[in-house]
Amino acid sequence: TGRENIYLNGAILGMTKKEINRQFDEIVAFSETEEFIDTPVKHYSSGMYLRLAFAVAAHLEPDILLVDEVLAVGDSRFQTKCLNKMQDIGKHGRTVLFVSHNMPAVMNLCTRAILLNGGFIQQDGPAYEVVSKYMTAGFGITAAREWTDSLTAPGGEIARLRAVRVRDSDGNIAESVDIRRSVWIEIEYDVL
Repeated sequence: TGRENIYLNGAILGMTKKEINRQFDEIVAFSETEEFIDTPVKHYSSGMYLRLAFAVAAHLEPDILLVDEVLAVGDSRFQTKCLNKMQDIGKHGRTVLFVSHNMPAVMNLCTRAILLNGGFIQQDGPAYEVVSKYMTAGFGITAAREWTDSLTAPGGEIARLRAVRVRDSDGNIAESVDIRRSVWIEIEYDVL
């Protein structure tokens, strides 16, 4: 159950039952799983499980908190709550290792960043410099993608992509979009 999961993770982190009891209500409240705390976690949605896992990890006071794409699941309110909790943990002298492709979150949370590509360090330095490198070096999401070799292009036996482009209302390729304005998705493909 969610309840047992909290105690198990606490025990793995070397905490006593008394220490876990002290944090238990705060963990459950943060995860917003009160209604399901005695339900087996195998019946949790991925979002519920992630909420509980993050709440346990963040509240049981580890020296190092490793957070890998925690913002990929959950609504924006919960994501903001997670970011605030990670900032709070960092302010209290603990280390937060935040793994993410969410560049605004990296800029908001981190002072230092490391850019990895294929398992190798591409850049290590101030977050704003590393994020800038990520965005300009083609590691991030790009507004235009083309495949020149039809044999390796995404697709199958019926059709294969040639290009996908994001365009603004004036028809220009849009590296960034304003969600209040129209956007066009242009798809070029070969029908085999």
